[in-house]
Amino acid sequence: MAAAADGLGSISLDTSQLNMAVTDPAAWATAMNNLGMVPVGLAGQQLVTDSICVRGFDPTLSMMSGITPLNPMLPGMGLVPQPSATEVPVIKEIIHCKSCTLFPPNPNLPPPSTRERPPGCKTVFVGGLPENATEEIIQEVFEQCGDITAIRKSKKNFCHIRFAEEFMVDKAIYLSGYRMRLGSSTDKKDSGRLHVDFAQARDDFYEWECKQRMLAREERHRRKMEEDRMRPPSPPAIMHYSEHEATLLAEKLKDDGKFSEATTVLLTWIERGEVNRRTANQFYSMVQLANSHVRRLMNEKATHEQEMEQAKENFKTALMGILTQSLAAQAYALKEENDSLRWQLDAYRNEVELLKQEKGQLFRTEESLTKDQQLQFLQQTLQGMQQQLLKIQEELNSKKSELEQARKEHTNTQAVLKILQEQLKKNTKELAETNGHSEPQANEINVMTVPLVNQDRERNSEKQSQPLKSEKEALLIGIISTFLHVHPFGANIEYLWSYMQQLDSRISAGEIEMLLVRLPRMFKQEFTGVGATLEKRWKFCAFEGIKTT
Repeated sequence: MAAAADGLGSISLDTSQLNMAVTDPAAWATAMNNLGMVPVGLAGQQLVTDSICVRGFDPTLSMMSGITPLNPMLPGMGLVPQPSATEVPVIKEIIHCKSCTLFPPNPNLPPPSTRERPPGCKTVFVGGLPENATEEIIQEVFEQCGDITAIRKSKKNFCHIRFAEEFMVDKAIYLSGYRMRLGSSTDKKDSGRLHVDFAQARDDFYEWECKQRMLAREERHRRKMEEDRMRPPSPPAIMHYSEHEATLLAEKLKDDGKFSEATTVLLTWIERGEVNRRTANQFYSMVQLANSHVRRLMNEKATHEQEMEQAKENFKTALMGILTQSLAAQAYALKEENDSLRWQLDAYRNEVELLKQEKGQLFRTEESLTKDQQLQFLQQTLQGMQQQLLKIQEELNSKKSELEQARKEHTNTQAVLKILQEQLKKNTKELAETNGHSEPQANEINVMTVPLVNQDRERNSEKQSQPLKSEKEALLIGIISTFLHVHPFGANIEYLWSYMQQLDSRISAGEIEMLLVRLPRMFKQEFTGVGATLEKRWKFCAFEGIKTT
């Protein structure tokens, strides 16, 4: 069977002898492109791309790289694209060969069914061949799919074709469903419908198993190499006991850098049973050296631990000192900042209150005032009117007293004038008698009238000046003058009374107003505002009187 297969595989045709007259070159090129083959004697572009028909694909690449072999024709492997529902079906056309013609199946029919692809499949089953078809005709049709290694034709209308590579099988499957006709004959023996399907061959399966075993060996070798590379190196071999090695080991036990290695060698010798009566003294001395070295290391460790603890304590105390200093400095800085902010806030608050008191009322309108504010302003106006009425009553009383005094003075002056008239009459009579004494008498009359007029003037000035009654009034005038001098726009009597009440709680607003009325050259009263915002304010005007005088 193998010899027959080899003999069949050795059959080859010269492609130069397949040149023939083509009735429709365009149809021939389209059909061959659909098969992924370049037509014989024609230059054309493959319709099936190299992603499906990979001519340069090396199936032994996985054997060298240690990767599990993959079928390049399986969907999702990168060589064959995933089938999509919207993919346009390939239109099959008539294929003309030298000895036969292939007619495509009806596109409305479903595609021909195939069995499951066996692993490593390189052989296809071709059924439905014409009875008169020969191996040469079969090879002529299917050698365009790839290199054929063997053709096994049965006496019936089927055969098995084995290709050199697996991807060539997919090109042969494409011809399934075509109707094959030999030449131009219409005989049934010269026509048949091809059915191409996967075939399960022992040779293909054997080659696939050989590849899998080779890949498994490569994978085991790779894992072993990886394990060897990742395995830690083996420790060096320990020499056997001898007197020379014992002396060298004793010297190593004294050295700090080689002590651990020396202790390992010593323990290994003891485990091996090198200790006996002859070597007991040497082992005892080495153990003593190791013990003394260990004690010295333990003492050094204890001292180092004590030094470490002391250093930790020192560091902790220093750190606490630094933290306390920094916290104290931060607390002091925060306290100062808080004080400054509090002072600024108090200053801003005082300024806001002053602005509200001095200028807040100027921006108010009658619409923005509430009923309570209007009542308050009405009460203030009533109080001001009451105070004005009191003031007018006091002025009326003072005018009455002045009128009475003026009447009294008038009566006195009339009496004096009568006396003077009588004296003048007497003097005129005497002058009539004696004309030489007229001038001295006139001088006497003038001397008597001048003192009377001066007395009247002194009385009027004393009534107007009205000197201060007590030291308390003088102190109040000084405080009020200073307060009003600081407020150049003036202040109402309530504001002035609230300030004075902080100094003397028993003083009343009426006393302050009476005191201001008594000194018109030092204090003057002005009216500000319109309507409900009408307000009386007192101002300090003593300096204005000095400038005018």
